[in-house]
Amino acid sequence: MPKPDRPDLPMLVADIGGTNTRVALVRGGRVDRATIRRFANAGHPGLAPVLSAYLAEARVAGCAGASVAVAGPVQDGVAEMTNLDWTITEETVRAATGAGRVAILNDLQAQGHALDRLERASLRTVLPGAHRPRRGARLVIGVGTGFNAAPVHRTRGAMLVAASECGHESLPVRTGDEARFAAGLERVHGFAGVEDALSGRGLERLYAWCTEEAGTPAELSAAAIMDRIAGGRDPAADRAREMFLRLLGRVAGDLALVHLPFEGIYLVGGVARAFTPYLGDGTLAAAFRDKGRFSGFMDDFPLSVIEDDFAALEGCAEYLAQSAT
Repeated sequence: MPKPDRPDLPMLVADIGGTNTRVALVRGGRVDRATIRRFANAGHPGLAPVLSAYLAEARVAGCAGASVAVAGPVQDGVAEMTNLDWTITEETVRAATGAGRVAILNDLQAQGHALDRLERASLRTVLPGAHRPRRGARLVIGVGTGFNAAPVHRTRGAMLVAASECGHESLPVRTGDEARFAAGLERVHGFAGVEDALSGRGLERLYAWCTEEAGTPAELSAAAIMDRIAGGRDPAADRAREMFLRLLGRVAGDLALVHLPFEGIYLVGGVARAFTPYLGDGTLAAAFRDKGRFSGFMDDFPLSVIEDDFAALEGCAEYLAQSAT
């Protein structure tokens, strides 16, 4: 990538989720958190109008570089949003920002690039692991509007964060209730994927299924379900919470065995943060470690929650900094 022609100009970073887009300026290599703005995606035909509106509001005429994190696959500089009807290209970002240097990353890749920039206070340990953390791979797992994960590897002079779309892998079911839930997903969607259970919409499907099984069918938003869980007086919400944590622990354990993140697993995303008070109740840990003769081995992988809602913006800034060297 070419170096910016105007180093006096700020850079722009953006984190585009299925529901909201966060935008900020980068000055001196650091995200200026006072400049962070959040835009609802609904009502916008694409990313370019959001970026143009942001720069107009900030009274910035152009940017030295721009990096955006996108909740969807990126190929050859083109991103197709998984849960939003937007297509994002380097050309559209460049036209909206005037940036000479443009990068489009998967959102979990951005989260991975942010790990070395995070303040210790923004990490909450859920599973400390039985052994002292050691150098090695790390793994970021995103649970929000969708589900995805990305392994993070240090290489000489750079960070390698591999993209994936593992949220669309088959949901690993083992119990009778999980099998019945998955069968219901298959009838509606033709396929029971991880994201169909472990996401905001997944929690809504789980709750609806639990109320159906109880003979009192009801549908609620994910936020309302979390309120019911906190209240502790809704058996369907309690069952949905237990199933969600069990499935999350199992999927996280499977991913840990694939990527061997001895330096830590990091949960990110709004749904992951909402579940933080319940991650230590033993349900997630039991499912995470339920790997037969490899159960003890699972203690090699500490697990934390990233509570910094703007970590992906830091990751975009880090990627721009690395690409400039």
